[in-house]
Amino acid sequence: MILKYYLDTSVFGGYYDDEFQVFTKLLFEKIVDEKIKIIYSELTENELDNAPERVKSFIKKLPADLVDFVEITQESFDLANQYIVGKVVGKTSNDDCVHIALATINRADVLISWNFKHIVNLKRIHGYNSVNLKLGYPTLEIRSPKEMIDYEDNY
Repeated sequence: MILKYYLDTSVFGGYYDDEFQVFTKLLFEKIVDEKIKIIYSELTENELDNAPERVKSFIKKLPADLVDFVEITQESFDLANQYIVGKVVGKTSNDDCVHIALATINRADVLISWNFKHIVNLKRIHGYNSVNLKLGYPTLEIRSPKEMIDYEDNY
């Protein structure tokens, strides 16, 4: 079975960020070595429009057979809105909710992010999954790149 990781925008930026690059680079090595599919969304592409060129072009350097591009759909907007209605996060976190919804709808095995305030946060994760279950969607694993490293193999 091929695993599918939904990467939000922070992970691509983390590749060049002093604070996050070590674990982000290890994550991408794992993805390439283990042939893990990356779900890359229209929202991520839109958010990267304002990023430095090296961040924007990074996705193009990844093996094309490992990248699945998904578009934003009405279903993803509707599910994202339910996270807000359910008070998992406030209205200002709509884009974060769309990332969660896209990962859920596209059956990602895990969503990976460096956003600890609105995404990789136990209270929020429980909230997103509560809404998902209530609406008939599967639960979603949400982790940081640091949590995705196989420490017994690397250290």
